[in-house]
Amino acid sequence: MIWLCARLRARLGPGERGSALVEFVFVALVVFVPLVYVVAGFSAVQRGVFAATAAAREAGRALATAPDVGTGLARAERAAQLAVADQSVDASDVRLSYAPAGASCDDAGGYAPTLVPGEEFSVCATVTVRIPLLPEFVNANTATGQFVVETDRYVDG
Repeated sequence: MIWLCARLRARLGPGERGSALVEFVFVALVVFVPLVYVVAGFSAVQRGVFAATAAAREAGRALATAPDVGTGLARAERAAQLAVADQSVDASDVRLSYAPAGASCDDAGGYAPTLVPGEEFSVCATVTVRIPLLPEFVNANTATGQFVVETDRYVDG
């Protein structure tokens, strides 16, 4: 085995030494750096999606258990901010809107929940997703989460 290594070294010559290191650095720059950036970008988008769904769910739960609409809307805003911050997303990047039963989040905005017993509505949370190393003006990426709320039918009143 030793004679094989010595023979291989003699065949390479002095001009080939260190070329493996150069090839490795070239491959690392061309393959690994873009791969790491793609993974970081994908995780930022996924974090935004998780934040949007968690914000919609927590805002819906907070609103449905409130004693009145004003308190419920304030609780929903705070719950959404906490859920988004839990995913390491800026809490100022969340917007809540409400839609009637059966409507999608595209139709949300003009509806206001009344919290009457048995009311059904959707809470839509839209979160701005920022991908790393992109300029600040690229804010067109958003994730929207939807949660359907049905208030209790049997409440003391």
